[in-house]
Amino acid sequence: MLQDNSTLTDHERLDWLRLYRSENVGPATFFRLIERFGTAGRALAALPDLARRGGGRRPIRICPADAAEAELAALRRLGGGIMASVERGFSPALRVLDTVPLLVVLGDAGLLAKDAVAVVGARNASANGRRMAQMLAGGLGLDGLVVVSGMARGIDTAAHQAALGSGTVAVLAGGIDVVYPPENRDLYERIRASGCLVSEMPPGTQPQAAHFPRRNRLIAGLALGVVVVEATVRSGSLITARLALEQGREVFAVPGSPLDPRGQGPNSLIKQGALLTEQAIDVLDALSGMRTRNPAEIRPPPSFPPREAPIAAAFSFPEGDAELAPARTNLLRALTAAPVTVDEILRQCQLSPAVVSTVLLELELAGRLDRHPGNQVSLRH
Repeated sequence: MLQDNSTLTDHERLDWLRLYRSENVGPATFFRLIERFGTAGRALAALPDLARRGGGRRPIRICPADAAEAELAALRRLGGGIMASVERGFSPALRVLDTVPLLVVLGDAGLLAKDAVAVVGARNASANGRRMAQMLAGGLGLDGLVVVSGMARGIDTAAHQAALGSGTVAVLAGGIDVVYPPENRDLYERIRASGCLVSEMPPGTQPQAAHFPRRNRLIAGLALGVVVVEATVRSGSLITARLALEQGREVFAVPGSPLDPRGQGPNSLIKQGALLTEQAIDVLDALSGMRTRNPAEIRPPPSFPPREAPIAAAFSFPEGDAELAPARTNLLRALTAAPVTVDEILRQCQLSPAVVSTVLLELELAGRLDRHPGNQVSLRH
């Protein structure tokens, strides 16, 4: 976990944004680059050589300084800004996961530092489902918890509306200035005035299907637990619940009728061990101990594969090609289009963690590697 540095300078903030907006730099890659090079500026300077060594077919596209400056200026005009994971005020629950380097924030950023619970569910929610979401969100808010959701139709909207007075955070799939769905314009403005809107995307970005898994990951990461109220078995809400489990959060589910497809998702979660939830006190009782713990103790449980540990402090990274060239050949033999854990690669290839980390970083920046949940990687075809 990167340490809390209180604040970044304007130049450092620009470098962080440029690095995160550069080609093939996802969240995991971002943190590995910072672990290796120490600063975003040095990581930016190293990107072209790393991508070339990884076999990139063309030069990697690095976010220009003027593009990042334009994004920051647009956010200032909106009244928002960028918050980095090393800065004081960043969500403690999210920081310990090292999965989100920076957030685009509009509204009351102070809400991000408070304990939160996510309430999510079906877009085509029933009247009873919306009422249940309102009751749960209202009760959680009265006990001092911030309510997080995705501002979608149905359950999300009901949860936000009930928590406007106590504190709510809306996680957007698109840009911070893009209202989706359009009919939630009034809710958007009310959250902007008294709550907090967050996103990972640049202003003006229209939400696309590929953005919603990232939004779901962020919803789960901001919260101590996720409550699912009505959801089909293939819904995004169940993806959010799975991500919450992987991140070591609690999962709660409101039981539904077996005859209603919207009840099948929560019922399935309960069968798998989610806590059956009928009222806010069920959530409050389960989280009472977690709310008094140090956020650093909130870690994925042992049953889930851990993230690759930071290795910069423990190993010297290889710089020359003498050691890396044969390692690349060895490692590429172990990789296929099917995901495999980094631990399995270490066992098969008999290479040092520093060498494996370096080669994987090169391949990813060259656009030849994909990362998957559970510290898994695969070759991109």
